Amino acid sequence: MIDDDLPPQFWQGVEEFNQGQYYACHDTLEALWMEATDPPKSLYQGILQISVACYHLGTRNWQGAVTLLGEGISRLQFYEPEFSGLDIEQFVDLSANLLECLQEHGPEQVDVFSCLILSASQQSGSAREGTVNGDGLAVLLPRITNVQR
Repeated sequence: MIDDDLPPQFWQGVEEFNQGQYYACHDTLEALWMEATDPPKSLYQGILQISVACYHLGTRNWQGAVTLLGEGISRLQFYEPEFSGLDIEQFVDLSANLLECLQEHGPEQVDVFSCLILSASQQSGSAREGTVNGDGLAVLLPRITNVQR
């Protein structure tokens, strides 16, 4: 599958995700997902699940974020290392790093992660990273990028 095979709404969803508009991304990709077949149905679903995970994180729903990150990562692994010019491997790796950090720090530190998500949605387009706690652990938020050639 090449870029031209994915509908413009998909690319709109990618842009929304990268701008931290996680709820809008979910809505955009859900409409595609409901009508699609594999591939790319599970691609749409995986990205929208990670988008909803980030949205949950912004609303301090640690359990929802952890659950949907895991489900989204599982669905997207089929598309690694790249799909339609997108670096799915990097997106999965960043999502897995976020999941690992959330699990390591637990629900009691969800406020710090929530601030990170909210800050990222206000910084759309710039480097999206932040410090999680006093240990200085840096977390890169998931971002969907093109394959570097």
